[in-house]
Amino acid sequence: MRDDLSLRSGSAQRAAVIVVGAGAAGLFGAIACAEASPGQSIHIFEAGREPLAKVRISGGGRCNVTHACFEPSLLVGHYPRGSNALRGPFSRFQPRDTVAWFEQRGVRLKTEADGRMFPVTDDSGTIVDCLLGEARRLGIAIHTGCAIAQLRPDAEGFWLTTRAGAEWRCDRLLLATGSSPGGYRLALKLGHDLVPPVPSLFTFNIPDPALRDLAGVSVETVQLSLALADSPTLTQSGPLLITHWGMSGPAVLKLSAYGAMGLHRQRYRAKLTVNWLPALKQDQVRQTLIALKQGQGKRQVAAFSPFPALSRRLWQYLAQHRAELGTSLNWADLSKAQVQRLVNELTRGDYAIAGKGVFKDEFVTCGGIPLPEVNFKTLESRRCPGLYLAGEILNIDGVTGGFNFQNAWTTGWLAGQAMAAALASAD
Repeated sequence: MRDDLSLRSGSAQRAAVIVVGAGAAGLFGAIACAEASPGQSIHIFEAGREPLAKVRISGGGRCNVTHACFEPSLLVGHYPRGSNALRGPFSRFQPRDTVAWFEQRGVRLKTEADGRMFPVTDDSGTIVDCLLGEARRLGIAIHTGCAIAQLRPDAEGFWLTTRAGAEWRCDRLLLATGSSPGGYRLALKLGHDLVPPVPSLFTFNIPDPALRDLAGVSVETVQLSLALADSPTLTQSGPLLITHWGMSGPAVLKLSAYGAMGLHRQRYRAKLTVNWLPALKQDQVRQTLIALKQGQGKRQVAAFSPFPALSRRLWQYLAQHRAELGTSLNWADLSKAQVQRLVNELTRGDYAIAGKGVFKDEFVTCGGIPLPEVNFKTLESRRCPGLYLAGEILNIDGVTGGFNFQNAWTTGWLAGQAMAAALASAD
């Protein structure tokens, strides 16, 4: 890799392809282009000090490469934005192809119980080394610490100027800058519009000290409902984790992704409804409580959890703090109104969201380049011929579980293939 200091002098340098952004989509796109069209001059410009920085830290340092969902029609269902646009691309390059690509280069992946796929080494460095090794083998030049300051198209391609003043020309250009404001500015200069980016995949701040005292308690399956002013009620099911600031876990993260735009408009203030026992109907929950009232009358309500899915600590919180049943109430003394209050808290308790937290393993945004402005057969811009876009710069985002990386691999690979084909047809 070279930094921008080596490019400060001399006249404009030429390249067949320039990729702006050395993340997953950019590296994969450059590699796909080089493999399909050997011998082309391909250069990657990265504003940061190292390539693949997000890959290296993802998945807690393990890198959740993709997800074991190998049916494109099901795969697209994991993308709150971009599902329709990705149907065609996933028929050409999907998780099965990602697995095969890495295995052909000596990197085996494993599938965990929830479908997430990681390298068998449990080390994201394995993925980083594989991609950088392929780039070196194919003669792709990577320039780090090298931001693009100016960019303009002409009849033959593109002129680029780095912040250090180096000038470059290229025939084809791939923007794969993720959610970088600098990348959006470049796309806007080339005629694109922008859906303003906002965070996706975040946790919910719940201002309830008694709930926060349960930090670390988890429930295997809950059902969540989110009420937003300008959209139908959103629902998600899955594991939930109570934290020292509120609620997290896969169910919360998925719901945050689908509600990202609406929650942003409401400044992350909304009502969250939690069904702690989604496997049971309300009447089944009620009958369980009535049976305890009749058969365990002398025992205290808070003494144990009658539902295996709920830990004793969580049960006590729901009974004492949420249903306000007190600390020493016996089952026999439970009134009909108190039974109903407890049923409501167990199956449809309302919690006030008062802000968002950060999901430490993955920072994802929704928003970006509007999808109608891109040809998803090639990932070429419909606004600027010769320009291609891949990865998170597009208004595409997936839920947690490897889906955002799969978007990067798929769109990067298709863009690389298309650029190689365009170069060949121009010769």
